[in-house]
Amino acid sequence: MTIAEVVPSLLSGLEVPGVDNTLNLPVARRVVLLLVDGLGHELLREHAEHAPFLSSMAGRETSAGFPSTTATSIASIGTGLLAGEHGIVGYTFCVGDEVLNALTWSRVGDHRHDLRKALVPEVVQPHPTLFERAAAAGVAVSAVAPRDHRGSGLSRAALRGSWYRGVVGFGDLALAATAALRQDRSFCYAYHPDLDTIGHFYGPGSEEWLLQLEFVDSLAERIAARLPSGAVLAVTADHGMITTGERIDFDTEPLLWQGVRVIAGEPRVRYLHTESDEVLHVWREFLGDRADVLSREDAVEAGWFGPVGPLALDRIGDVVVAMKDTAVVVRSQAEPVLSKLIGIHGSRTPPELSIPVLWHVSP
Repeated sequence: MTIAEVVPSLLSGLEVPGVDNTLNLPVARRVVLLLVDGLGHELLREHAEHAPFLSSMAGRETSAGFPSTTATSIASIGTGLLAGEHGIVGYTFCVGDEVLNALTWSRVGDHRHDLRKALVPEVVQPHPTLFERAAAAGVAVSAVAPRDHRGSGLSRAALRGSWYRGVVGFGDLALAATAALRQDRSFCYAYHPDLDTIGHFYGPGSEEWLLQLEFVDSLAERIAARLPSGAVLAVTADHGMITTGERIDFDTEPLLWQGVRVIAGEPRVRYLHTESDEVLHVWREFLGDRADVLSREDAVEAGWFGPVGPLALDRIGDVVVAMKDTAVVVRSQAEPVLSKLIGIHGSRTPPELSIPVLWHVSP
């Protein structure tokens, strides 16, 4: 079971055709789905005393899918598909001759260059979203998320079909999410990013992270307290997080450059577009037991990306590097900020893949 099944399961009580409650979630005609960026199942279980409300909710564990990264998971939430079908295969990936940063929707290394015209989000991710399908069935669909995400490439690719309410903090997020349920047959997707941000800069489980978790717990409790009778609050995440261990620097290791035409992805999962078949063997030998290094064909056959269609196939890269334990492949020169992060995610380890699906039914 995966993150792609969360929204279809919640929509099953809203008379939306073609959706199934495969996760056996409670059904209702008014639903809020709160996605807390970075709230891994293992982290929540380990620090349950800092999140008493979340920990008291009914719930289950599911998988974020691979790669365990925000852009991919939000596209899975929005489409009900995994990366191999919706094609948002990572934080950065090749689309033709461009390397796209899916969060900023910009050419990698040039945040001033707007690619929304060159790489139209509705073309990069052409599948109808679940929000479009729900709206067509008469459901009032809302997205409550940071104001500066309004109209972004990723929002257009993954969340189109929803009425977007931009917010700036906990207070307006909680009020907007519950206000979105005024109409019968209503669904609200709400997103909060700060737990992930704190984890990246201070580490998951740090004092700063734990305090942020307490704030998130209070946010969920306040949303639940304002729900109309019979409404459902569901809480999930896009991935977990680990603390960075050994850093292997691509930019200062010439052996790793040989035969690599383009490197994409992020520190925990790298896509190598190559000019030589030797790249696979060089990287596999160099990284040893620090990574699973597979050809694209083997990674697809192993089911890492779920079913894979032609849209995603070339974006995956000729070689896929999935880091194990806590090691990362950084780029100190090309990605200086990313290379220094303390908390990290993206690969296939349980702390990164495992996410909670929690629910509360308003009395």
